[in-house]
Amino acid sequence: MFNYFRKELEWGGRSLVLETGKIARQADGAVMARYGDTIVLCTVVGVKTSRPGQDFFPLTVNYQEKTFAAGKIPGGFFKREGRPSEKEVLVSRLIDRPIRPLFPEGFRNEVQLVATVLSHDLENDPDIVAMVGCSAALTLSGIPFFGPVAAARVGFIDGQYALNPTAEQMKSSTLELVVAGTAEGVLMVESEAQELSEETMLGAVTFGHQHFQPVIQAIIELAEHAAREPWELPEADAAERGLAARIDTLARAPLVEAYQERIKQARYERVGAAKKAALGSLAEEGLNVEHAQNLLKDLEADIVRNAILDTGLRIDGRDTKTVRPIVAEVGVLPRAHGSALFTRGETQALCVTTLGTGQDEQVIDALEGEYREHFMLHYNFPPYSVGEAKRMGSPGRREIGHGKLAWRAIRPVLPTKERFPYTLRIVSEITESNGSSSMATVCGSSLALMDAGVPLSRPVAGIAMGLIKEERGYAVLSDILGDEDHLGDMDFKVAGTEQGVTSLQMDIKITSITPEIMQVALAQARDGRLHILGEMARAITGARSDVAATAPRITIITVPKEKIREVIGTGGKVIREIVEQTGAKIDIEDDGTIKIAASEQERAQAAIDWIRGIVAEPEVGVIYNGKVVKTADFGAFVNFLGSRDGLVHISELAQGRVAKTTDVVNVGDAVRVKVLGFDDRGKVKLSMRVVDQATGEDITDKVGPKGGRDGGRDGGRERRERETESAAE
Repeated sequence: MFNYFRKELEWGGRSLVLETGKIARQADGAVMARYGDTIVLCTVVGVKTSRPGQDFFPLTVNYQEKTFAAGKIPGGFFKREGRPSEKEVLVSRLIDRPIRPLFPEGFRNEVQLVATVLSHDLENDPDIVAMVGCSAALTLSGIPFFGPVAAARVGFIDGQYALNPTAEQMKSSTLELVVAGTAEGVLMVESEAQELSEETMLGAVTFGHQHFQPVIQAIIELAEHAAREPWELPEADAAERGLAARIDTLARAPLVEAYQERIKQARYERVGAAKKAALGSLAEEGLNVEHAQNLLKDLEADIVRNAILDTGLRIDGRDTKTVRPIVAEVGVLPRAHGSALFTRGETQALCVTTLGTGQDEQVIDALEGEYREHFMLHYNFPPYSVGEAKRMGSPGRREIGHGKLAWRAIRPVLPTKERFPYTLRIVSEITESNGSSSMATVCGSSLALMDAGVPLSRPVAGIAMGLIKEERGYAVLSDILGDEDHLGDMDFKVAGTEQGVTSLQMDIKITSITPEIMQVALAQARDGRLHILGEMARAITGARSDVAATAPRITIITVPKEKIREVIGTGGKVIREIVEQTGAKIDIEDDGTIKIAASEQERAQAAIDWIRGIVAEPEVGVIYNGKVVKTADFGAFVNFLGSRDGLVHISELAQGRVAKTTDVVNVGDAVRVKVLGFDDRGKVKLSMRVVDQATGEDITDKVGPKGGRDGGRDGGRERRERETESAAE
């Protein structure tokens, strides 16, 4: 059992509390982390033995948000939390990335971290609290872990860095950056920025690293009082060292020769053949073939890394700064609203933009409350993109994470909804992959948006950087290959415009890197990004002047707020009729803004005219088109201005005396009417007699006043007809 212990410190203007020994005491490590009134329970359990033949580290991180944390009941039919939301998946990845590199090399025991949000104050995001709590739980657990780590959120408000800004403060920030690391250095960065300079981004990383040092010290003090006994790790024995030497003898020369092949698939075949031959020899000698697989990976890493440091040349023959050949194409799909095919070396992304209306927005039910998202980016990584045959299912954590990275990179350059009132969806289909398909998605998405006529402030491009770091030196690699990603020490992705950075993501596979290396990587990434933007400009330089013919046309009109009820109608009757009759999609907002969307301008205009007719006030002397909706002995009721009706008295139906209303008009007839005025009850008085029904021309002067005594009929008869008219209405 843990001993109860509580550690509290002031951090970023609020109290951070780490508490252990009270809840979840059967877990190997359990910490209740509290920041403000946001509380996350973080637990860790490790299996003492590894599975035979296990060749990877089975670390699982599950971040989960309970709706009761914000005093809510889940939506949906079942009324309980179900599959992880996109945010839960992203935060799980956020916790995993800085923690995974800090387990001992060769550690294969299963470890599970669970972070459960129990309380959310709607000011402090639980993700930072969960990262700190999980690090503390691991440090207490006794599981081999070279931590602790800590994390912080950094904003940039009015030219100043802000530590862990609240949700309200973030609204005025031009940067949202999450940085995590150890006391020695940075391990992970995730960010979105409003085209900030490389210097500002590096300063934010340094600021965050400096300001989470007190948290690391607090976790250490917590462990001094409440940590469990550390696990014992088996040391490599002489037999393992002998096996490594034997593998080196058998496989080094064939692998060195195989890595001279520049084409990916051919290289994979030659590397596979070299490894198969070595394993076959080991099996004949009676050595441990299963363990040899991991030792062969170590040998591959040694060959590739040292070749780069020794020669300055990489697997495909490039130097450290050259970007692979780029081909950018737009308008590749005839029926899509916008499409692009971006190819960089052996990585290719087919990106497609679809324009929708407000009805297509994604409704997100978050702890912070329900909100609508009008920009979506979905990334798909089918197995054929790497020449594999695998089962295809729903998007995994990798697909969601890569899509979100590209989403962050693109969002800062999108127009406002007021300027471009469309819902935007981008789908990125990775059709080939050999290094940084997420950055290919950024480039392809930017092209597809411009092809769709979306007025971006500037095009966006992305590039992935790598690192080879040994005691004798280091090399920063631009536009890394898949093998360089797997065998290198850093995955550093930078996206932005020619003006600055819009997104930065960094993962380190070693204990840390220096600010000097980060500065070199950012500068080299900027050069690469500008080169890629130049290649993209060969296809398209800015948004097309108009949206595609297949896209809906959205027109925005404004009506008085008090008229919204009339446009909607009782139970939505009027708006439904407009939609059914015109085929347009209509979104009505509380401030009186109405968006009308239709694929054909005629349909949109019909809906606009209908709505304007509803909210318009009839003007005396103006001629309108109308339809007869009811007949009576004394005249006809005509619907002439939206849902507004008026009376054409029998004496105003036609020139000369009319004996019977239906001699001139019947229900459903289209007529032209002129507004004569209003009676003492505000009802509209109309005339057909003074309008040429064929041309719509006003013929008042030609007709002259009505005949009869005093230009009309006697008052008694008129009163009787008014009473009958009132009863008919």
